[in-house]
Amino acid sequence: MADRMDNKEILTIEEAAEYLSLGKRSIYKLIKTKKIPHKKILNKFRFLKAELRDWVGNVK
Repeated sequence: MADRMDNKEILTIEEAAEYLSLGKRSIYKLIKTKKIPHKKILNKFRFLKAELRDWVGNVK
């Protein structure tokens, strides 16, 4: 899956969790508290890889 994700710019919740080495439950908590950049498209959460990379660099 990592090879497939290397070229993707938009990630699903599962892919974002893998990319960040977190569980899906942790991702959902971060979404609920609006602490992680995300988009909601047709009732599905999506993540821009570049935004996640920037977010990780700015987490305190």
